[in-house]
Amino acid sequence: MKTDLYQILEDVRDNKISVSEAELLIKKEPFAELDFATLDLQRKNRQGAGEVVYGAGKTPEQIKAIVETLKEHSNDGILITKLSKEKENTLKTMLNADLTFYEEAQIAIVGKKRAADGLGKVVIVTGGTSDIPVAEEAAVTAEFFGNEIERIYDVGVAGLHRLLSKMDSLMSASVIIAIAGMEGALASVVGGLVDCPVIAVPTSVGYGASFEGLSALLSMLNSCASGVTVVNIDNGYGAGYYASLINHMNKKQ
Repeated sequence: MKTDLYQILEDVRDNKISVSEAELLIKKEPFAELDFATLDLQRKNRQGAGEVVYGAGKTPEQIKAIVETLKEHSNDGILITKLSKEKENTLKTMLNADLTFYEEAQIAIVGKKRAADGLGKVVIVTGGTSDIPVAEEAAVTAEFFGNEIERIYDVGVAGLHRLLSKMDSLMSASVIIAIAGMEGALASVVGGLVDCPVIAVPTSVGYGASFEGLSALLSMLNSCASGVTVVNIDNGYGAGYYASLINHMNKKQ
């Protein structure tokens, strides 16, 4: 049974179902209980996007059951994060579904991405090449939720001229995701150059005193540039999702 609120309302409008039938559909299945998970079937109605599957710590069999249950209740694509190549190989043979795997991002998508319909462009900037896996997690996530993406990689503060050469792209962005390890200075530099929100992502890239990303996290939290907000260490998914929320704010106007 489909529980998409807009589809239910359209069916009422088109006299396919009665108001009382629509009320029952909305109330009937707010969640689905599996032996190992309780799936939130109405998250899209509340937040605009359905539940995302976190792949780490789950077996391929568990992920398969979750995906199949979600597919029973919605035609939307399904995002699976933190999925290893080994699990993807197993899952692809188990699922009778259209699954696309983005190995660098460790993300799989079952079904289709949403067409780009945001206010503008999300630009993703990294300090170094080693930050790209986190950047790709952010990029694929934002693309999945319907955003145009531009990637600008390896333009950290050790060679600031590389970043300054990309000013046209930076200034054209609606949202920028700045991703860096080491001392995490990239977010402050970007934040001081642009007039749009900047989402800073510290990564666990760096030598011993970087403390697996803690140094970059604290640097970003202490940024003196206005308009910079910070997500957790290596949280590319969180940055991509938040960027999408910002880039779709015009939908509420």
